[in-house]
Amino acid sequence: MSAARALFGPMRVPFLALTLACVALGVATAWHAGKDVDWRVAALAAGAALAAHVSVNAFNEYLDFRSGLDLRTDRTPFSGGSGALPAHPSAAPLALAVAAVSLGIAVATGLWLASVRGAVLLPLGVAGVILVLAYTSVITRHPFACLVAPGLGFGPLMVVGTHVAVAGHYDTTAGIAALVPFFLVNALLLLNQFPDVDADRAAGRRHLPIAWGRPRAARAFAVLYAGAYLSIVAGVLARALPWPCLLGLATLPLAIGAARDALRHADDPKALRPAMGRNVIVNLATPALIALGFVIA
Repeated sequence: MSAARALFGPMRVPFLALTLACVALGVATAWHAGKDVDWRVAALAAGAALAAHVSVNAFNEYLDFRSGLDLRTDRTPFSGGSGALPAHPSAAPLALAVAAVSLGIAVATGLWLASVRGAVLLPLGVAGVILVLAYTSVITRHPFACLVAPGLGFGPLMVVGTHVAVAGHYDTTAGIAALVPFFLVNALLLLNQFPDVDADRAAGRRHLPIAWGRPRAARAFAVLYAGAYLSIVAGVLARALPWPCLLGLATLPLAIGAARDALRHADDPKALRPAMGRNVIVNLATPALIALGFVIA
C-alpha cells in the first residue's frame, strides 16, 4: 500500500466535502445577518471544522482496526471504513497520530477564534471535542446517542459555530438552518450502519439498526428526512429563512427515492447501495443549495 493511502485513508478525505458544505451554510447565515465576512476568520473556522472531522475519522479507523471490527465488515463505498489499516497494519500508529494532531489543530484554532470572538464560542468547542473523543468508544454503544451525535456535530456545532465565529453572536436563523444538516447527517450515518449490523454487534456497538432492527430503523431514517425538509418549509413560513432557501427542496426527489428503497430493502444491504449513494448527494447538495438561497436573498 502506498504511503499516501496510509496517510490519507484514515482521514476519509472524500467525506470531508460534507464539512465544507456545512461551513458554507454557516458563513451564508452570517453574511445574511448583515455581517461583513472576514474571510480569514471564515477560513480558520473551516480549517478547525476540517481538522475535527479528520480527527474523528482517524480515531474511528484506528479504534475499529484495534478492536478487529474492520476485519469483519462488508465494506462499501459508504460504510465499513477505508480498508487502509487492514491492508497495512503497520500504519495504525500513523492513523492515531493523524487523529491526535488533527484534534490539536482543531483545538488550537478554536481557541484563537474564541480569543477573537469571545467565550461565546467555547461551549460549542468543548462539545465538539467531547464528540470527537467519545464517538467511537462510547457513543456508538448507546442507540439514541449514536443516532443524534453526527447531526449535532455537523448541524448545531458546525453550522452555528461557523456563524458565531464569523458574526460574533448566536442567531435564530443560523439555528434553524442548522436543523437541516442535523436531520440529514443523522440519516446519513444511520443508513450507513445497515450493512455493518452483524460486525458492529460483535464489536459491542449498539446503534439503532441493532437495537430496533433494520426495518424499524428504516422508518426512523424516513422520519429524519422528513424533519430536514419540514425544517426548511417551516423556517421560510416563519420568516426565519428567506424564501430562496426553498432551493434546498430541489433534492427532495432523491430523498424520497432513498427513503423508499430503505423501507423496501431494509434487510438487504446490497440492494441499499443506490440509496446510500443518493443519501450522500442529498447531504452535500441540500446545505449548499440553502447557502445559495441566502446569497440570492
